Amino acid sequence: MSRTTMRAPNLDWTDPDCPVARTLDLVGDRWSLLVIRDAMDGARSFTEFQRRTGIARNILTDRLRKLTAYGLLAQRAAPSGRRQEYVLTDAGRDLFPVILTLRQWGERHAFAPSETHSTLVDQHGIPVPEIAPTSADGTLLDTDTTHVQKTR
Repeated sequence: MSRTTMRAPNLDWTDPDCPVARTLDLVGDRWSLLVIRDAMDGARSFTEFQRRTGIARNILTDRLRKLTAYGLLAQRAAPSGRRQEYVLTDAGRDLFPVILTLRQWGERHAFAPSETHSTLVDQHGIPVPEIAPTSADGTLLDTDTTHVQKTR
């Protein structure tokens, strides 16, 4: 599903004009983001998602149904042909920077300095660099250098 055609079915928007609020309406609970995280890490089956997250079956069923309805996951026949598996759509893959930013924030603020945690690495085993938003001219952006502007 493309960015311009994605519509969540029967969803009352928390704040219809705010992209952050709409995104949170779609994926703002912890289980949805953990399912997306695990799909990015190769989980495909209901059993894999449940094992990795520890989520209750009824909640996982609900989240998989919603993430599929919202166009973030798609179902396809597993290679064995006996079951369905879940795969990320383009919209689901577009959440990678969001998951990465949450991960990096957590590495900085959710662990004591001596605490062990996982780290995301690239295909060569090198830790992924910190995400830092910049303007078109390369200037670092933050809350002091940006503002919200309504568009049409």
